Amino acid sequence: MNEISPRDESFLERLAKADFEAALRKGFWRSVFSWFTQSSNRLLPFDEVKARLPMRGQHYIGLQEVPIEKIIGSVGRYQDFDRAFLPRHSRTASRWISIDVAHLQDIDLPPVELYKIGEAYFVKDGNHRVSVARERGQKFIDAYVIEIETPVPIDEHTDIDELITLHEKGEFYAKTRLDQLRPGAKIDLTLPGQYAKLLEHIDVHRYFMGLERGEEVPYEEAVTSWYDEVYLPLARVIEASDLLKDFPGRTVADLYLWIIEHLWYLREQYRREVTPEEAANHFREQFAGVKSSSLLGILRRLFQGLIAHSDREAEPKG
Repeated sequence: MNEISPRDESFLERLAKADFEAALRKGFWRSVFSWFTQSSNRLLPFDEVKARLPMRGQHYIGLQEVPIEKIIGSVGRYQDFDRAFLPRHSRTASRWISIDVAHLQDIDLPPVELYKIGEAYFVKDGNHRVSVARERGQKFIDAYVIEIETPVPIDEHTDIDELITLHEKGEFYAKTRLDQLRPGAKIDLTLPGQYAKLLEHIDVHRYFMGLERGEEVPYEEAVTSWYDEVYLPLARVIEASDLLKDFPGRTVADLYLWIIEHLWYLREQYRREVTPEEAANHFREQFAGVKSSSLLGILRRLFQGLIAHSDREAEPKG
């Protein structure tokens, strides 16, 4: 291989950075699109899946050429990538970019390590390599595979989200005791991984309560304060706006989390402070009153356009 000059390396790093930013944007819009279409976009956590299926042992089956589309989960990075292995956070940038640079230089990377359950695969090591390979249109990837035997037929289309969500809901109420602290409180979510976000919201709320008071706040007090002062006011706005009629199958809690995440996106987009009220208003302006079929059509065209644009950006410039 010809030696790469520092100038060439800088050029390749800029290309790889552009690739990552395009993938990150694509991931955001994919999450929005999947939310509206009520389709699963979550990269499945290996340990949760394994805990919910009957297992009959495992054995090493060696080096395999694995279809990337059949890789649907991860052992430890399931929060960092979506179901299509698009990055969800900027913190993955450094590693992602370095691997993309290697691809641009035609450097052979070591095989990834996967678990196989049924006909589906979960990444043990190599999440970023899978992400870059999939984003570059690669159909197969070399992998060292450990097969876990189960009588349950699992493949890349298996929907175990409901099972996981119900389990997470039980854990949420067991930890927060919200149903006992606020009888009648009802927080229903329709996608896996979302109750963990609510627990994070409570932890952050508790942290800032402690800063204001100068002392540690009891967890149960933080739970009720979060529910009364953060969740409930926004939930009432959602109900008063009658937003749920435009999103069949979704819940108030789903919309609460979407608006909170939309708040973060607006702050990143406009580089200024945005209040939850502004985020909710922006949400209403964008989507309220739009018929579901029309909205889905708009989002589908938008998503497809963004994918095509990102793919064009990723093409080498002559």
